[in-house]
Amino acid sequence: MSDFLIVLLKIASMFLVMALGWVARKRALITDNAGRVLSRLLVDMIFPAMVFTQMLRTVNPQVLRESWFVPILGAAVIVIAKVVGQLGMPLFRHKGALATAVFLVAMPNWVFFPLPIVEKLFGDAGVRDVLLCNVGAQLMLWTIGVWTLRGTMPRKVAFKELAMNHGLVATVAGIVIALVLPFTRTLETVAVAGASVGVLASASVVQALAMLGSLTIPLSLVITGSQLGSLNLADHYPTRDFVGVIVLRLLVAPAITIAIFTAAILLGLRIPEVTRMTTYLIAAMPVAISCSIVTERFGGDTPLAARAIFYSTLGSILTVPVLYYLVRLLGL
Repeated sequence: MSDFLIVLLKIASMFLVMALGWVARKRALITDNAGRVLSRLLVDMIFPAMVFTQMLRTVNPQVLRESWFVPILGAAVIVIAKVVGQLGMPLFRHKGALATAVFLVAMPNWVFFPLPIVEKLFGDAGVRDVLLCNVGAQLMLWTIGVWTLRGTMPRKVAFKELAMNHGLVATVAGIVIALVLPFTRTLETVAVAGASVGVLASASVVQALAMLGSLTIPLSLVITGSQLGSLNLADHYPTRDFVGVIVLRLLVAPAITIAIFTAAILLGLRIPEVTRMTTYLIAAMPVAISCSIVTERFGGDTPLAARAIFYSTLGSILTVPVLYYLVRLLGL
């Protein structure tokens, strides 16, 4: 099966799981309060458990030397998309503030949506790259992203959000422990025979975290579906700013990102294939689900964010596999 068909199949299967969450929301099986609880459980416990064990399993000194720049690529994807939004949105909207539209173009769904795709395509190496890209992307969200909405650089907000981000803390902790205590990389598959009590106790903790972390992908898709089911989409009129966000987020920003990376590679920049393809997939993702929460918190256009999230996610069923197919076809 070609990579294109793998991406297409994975996208289709993801949307079926998301549809389950959407139906659960519409039938009140997942209420507002239940959705918030599940989201917090995912973000504060389940996702960090996956991140921590993934870092333990895959990070070593050689990997760190070869992948130190991956968080920079995650940040670059957002910076490029923000510039695309700033230059492109005036073509779609001539009056009024552009802040929310530019923010939505800049913020792809860089973790939970690409994770199952890269896991199927590239295994642990792809998952590790997504999680490392998350470090740079989170930094951009709470600095440049909020700055775009508020018009000022929120240093206190950025520091607080990053310091309290459990996923980032788990990333750093996993990397440090993997480097300082290299034996922890084998704890998920440790042999019981001959192992000391301390090793077995440590293995039980790591394996429990791995078991918890394995819920990340299916639960994140169900939650995404339920969040889409809760969005207020009463206004279906395709306004100019809405069309601009969809076109720039799904088509223009990924194309410009790929072009810039390709030019950089031609000029001598070396990016491993898995890292490159993972970054391209992140650049092609729809508007991040969390954008509606951020716009509401910092005074953005939340109705626009809600519609952009829903329809860009729907449109990505087609655009992500096609973009990936073209990248592979052209050998970029």
